[in-house]
Formats: sequence, C-alpha cells, structure tokens
Amino acid sequence: MALNPFFLQGSPEEQDLIQSLVNEQLKIYGVEVTYIPRKYVNRSTVFQEIEASKFDDNFQLEAYVNTWDGYSGAGDVLTKFGMSLRDELQLVISRERFEDFIAPFLDQEDEDEIGLATMRPREGDLVFFPLGGRLFEVKFVEHEVPFYQLGNTYVYELQCELFEYNDETIDTGIDVIDSKTEDIGTVTDLQMHSSGSIATATATIGTGFVRTIRMINDGSGFTSAPTIGLTTAPSGGTDATAVGILTTRNNVTSIEEIVITNAGSGYTVAPVVTISGGGGVGASATSIIRDDGKKGIIRVSVGGTGGVGYSTVPNVSVSLPSLSPQIPASLRAEVGAGGTISNIFIQDSGVGFFSPPTITVAPPSSVGIGSGSYWFNELVSGNRSNASARVKRWDLDTKVLQVGIETGQFLRGETITGSRSGAQYVLSVGVANTVTDKYDHSNEIEDEADQILDFTESNPFGLF
Repeated sequence: MALNPFFLQGSPEEQDLIQSLVNEQLKIYGVEVTYIPRKYVNRSTVFQEIEASKFDDNFQLEAYVNTWDGYSGAGDVLTKFGMSLRDELQLVISRERFEDFIAPFLDQEDEDEIGLATMRPREGDLVFFPLGGRLFEVKFVEHEVPFYQLGNTYVYELQCELFEYNDETIDTGIDVIDSKTEDIGTVTDLQMHSSGSIATATATIGTGFVRTIRMINDGSGFTSAPTIGLTTAPSGGTDATAVGILTTRNNVTSIEEIVITNAGSGYTVAPVVTISGGGGVGASATSIIRDDGKKGIIRVSVGGTGGVGYSTVPNVSVSLPSLSPQIPASLRAEVGAGGTISNIFIQDSGVGFFSPPTITVAPPSSVGIGSGSYWFNELVSGNRSNASARVKRWDLDTKVLQVGIETGQFLRGETITGSRSGAQYVLSVGVANTVTDKYDHSNEIEDEADQILDFTESNPFGLF
C-alpha cells in the first residue's frame, strides 16, 4: 500500500528544521573539541600500505559527549608489557557542520595525502578532548544514528579510543596538542657544536730518516688494514713506523699507499718494509731514506683538540724548506670521531729544513656556523645528507639536540638547520636511539616492587 499522499513524509524544510535544532543543541550542551585529520606521508609501493602519517591541520568543532558518566572501555590495565590505557570516548557531531566547515578544506588537499572520501569523518583521524587534555583516535564512524528520521540523518557518532603514538608527525600549531608527543616516541640525541674550529699541528725534524715509502705491488684480498713493519734503526736512533691505507676498486680491496707515522732517525741503510695480516696477499713496498745530514720531518703531532667540524679530509700544507736541496714535504690528515683531526701522516718527509716547518690545516666548512635555538617540533635538515627530523628538545647549554621521526641518517660534521628558527649547528656525533615512555617496560613499577619483595631468595619454595 502506498504512503499517504497528504503527508510530506520528510520534506527538505522539515529536515532542515531538525538539522538546525540538532546544531543548536550541540552548541548548548556540547564541548568544543579539535578535529585533526590524518594525512599520509608515503605509502608502500607494492601493497599501498600507509608507512607514515602526519597531522598538521586542525578544526574547531562542537561535539556532544555521549559517555557523560565517564570514559568507557577497559580503563587502565596493568599487563606484562606495562600500563595499557584503554579509555574510550563517544562523541556526536553535526553532519551539516562537518560537511560545510571541514569537508571543503579537506577536499582541496592532495588525494594521495587524504586517500579516502573527505565528505565525512574518517577512521584514523584524531580528536583532542580539552576537558581531559587527551588525544583520541577515531576508530569507527556511525553515520546512520538516529536511523533516517524523516528520511535523513543529521549527526555522526564517533567511536574513539585513546590515541597511541607511533612516531607520527603532529604539528597542528596548537602547543597544548603538539606538546603531547614531546616525551614519547623514538628519540635520537645529537651532540652539536657551536661551530667548526681549525686544527693545528707541529712538526719535528731530524736526520737519517725514512723519507718516503713507495708501493711496488698493492696486493689484493684485504679485509682489514695490514700491519706494516720496518727494520729497527741503528743504536742511538729512533725506529720508524707506518700504516697502510686501503682502497677498493672494482670489488677488489688493496693497499692504496703506506704513510709514515714516525720517520725515525739514525738510519744509514733503508729499512726493509714488511706487510703482514689483513687477509690480503701480494703486496710489497720499499723505503727511501736520507742520511746525508739534511733534515726532514720525522714526526707530526696534532695540537689541541684536533679542531671541530671536519666532515671531509682537509688539505694540509707545509712551509718550504730553507736549505738546498729543497724537497717539499707532503702530509695527509685523517678525520676521526666527532669531526676532529685524529692523525697527520707523512707521505714525503721532504729535505732541507733548518728549523721545524709551519704546518697549516685547512679550516672545516662549518667555521662561523653556530647560532640560534631550535624550536620544538620544527623540521631540521642536514646540508649534506638531506636527512630530516622533528625537534623534540634543545638544550642550548649542553648543545644536545633531541630529535624524532628521522628520515635518512645525519652525517658527522654536517650543518643541521632549523626550518623555522633558522638555527644552525654542526653535528659532532649522534647518540643511540632511545624510546621515552613513562611506562616503558614497567620500569617504575618494577623499581617500586623491588622495595617490597625480596628477590634475593634463591629457593622461594624451600625453607626460609
């Protein structure tokens, strides 16, 4: 039997009236929450799974708290993995308000970032509940309650659970929301330096020294640096020492060169060079000495701290000798941990020095860098690695920068710049990642339990 034609059965005017009444009720009895849509940073290329998300928009919206008598769900549960907070929240929002004031903005976003239909709330979006100061994640959206009164629906019912942070980017611009992630997640400590500083070095000269070592055969198959041996100097002299520098070409690892760490003194005959260890074979070299009384560099010592901020091997220059024959010396630097110069090797001791020459080490590229303060949650990037991360905390006194949500890996000695603050400092070294969580591994609970229970008993089921 057909419906009674003398009744409208839900005209647009009636539906608009109900919607207006619903909106008014929400404005009177609701709570102003912040709706934060989820955006996708990147997806798996194979299965199109979401690999990373970000939350960088916010919308103010009135909502009725359906669980007026408190949070629903299981509450705070103590598990073997620690405290598990399982509070749930049911919120009712206006369908018209969402479609008129939120959906048009989301519809302008990149489809790859949003990914789903934007005309309704989406599972995975966040809601900040100001009364409890907590972030909730939308787990289910019920869009048919009440069930088609006068032929239409007027509200969305959001089933929300307490948000579990998993290194998502939360940058809404609202401090009370963004700060929720300051002390949780994976954190990397980066030790920074105000700026790079130039390394210094001094030379010692002498006679009867090993001037240089020349490769005869560079060998092959090395897995580690070989041991370089030199025959001892005559009585009263100083033994020379050297190290081998490896190189790999076409998947073959061989000795690139042998550099002198101490040229020795008192040699009258060129010492025999022996190469052993390292897993390689076939390498050989010969040494050249100078024993005619002409002085050359026998040792180079790095002064001070070896500088700061070296990301590549700098050029090391030596002043020219003053006596004839004038044979220039050649040195080679080695960059160690923290971007400092750890060693300066002798490639050629030179000849003709009357006094110790002046050694000049080229400055690091970071000289003059080091200013400003990083801002919480801003994006920082390395100038050489192009790695990026979000700032968790910055200590200006200790120059320790804590970051999270890293993309790529920062390189020692590079300049890290804040995208908004403009702060620039040089990375000395990165400390191992740590996960900060108040209840991580139940450490606090375990410490308290240790004060009550005696765990030293070796046989708890035997006699006391």
